[in-house]
Amino acid sequence: MRKELNCSLFRAMDVLGDRWTMLVLREAFMGVRRFTDMQRDLGVARNVLTDRLNTLVDLGVLERRQYQDRPVRHEYRLTAMGKELQPAILSLMHWGDKYLSPDGPPALIEHRDCGHVTAPLMVCEHCRDPLTTRNVAAKPGPGIDAETRPEAA
Repeated sequence: MRKELNCSLFRAMDVLGDRWTMLVLREAFMGVRRFTDMQRDLGVARNVLTDRLNTLVDLGVLERRQYQDRPVRHEYRLTAMGKELQPAILSLMHWGDKYLSPDGPPALIEHRDCGHVTAPLMVCEHCRDPLTTRNVAAKPGPGIDAETRPEAA
């Protein structure tokens, strides 16, 4: 039996790492809430969409709300947990636009407040300087397991 990695990225990708889950999230961020609309937009099999929606609801990323009694129908809304995925989704989309879309981005992201087309920018929450591969480092956190915790100096 393989031991699960004690890694937040591993756990996140274990839940979110397949294309249909990411596309369901994209739909939710675009304001699509109903199963039939998601299925139509994505062209995904009903059982696959049902599975992905149930997983996201169970995890707490989406919540299911009834909007019709007869027949009973539900819509899916982002929770606070789900809304916090937006920077990651936008960053992945921007990367795909830059490196995998030879004819240009299929969709542009507009900042509603100023009206400009924009791209995600990661900055330090304290000093607001941009984060780059050269100025960030990983350090042991409180959730590190005992096996891999560095010895106290």
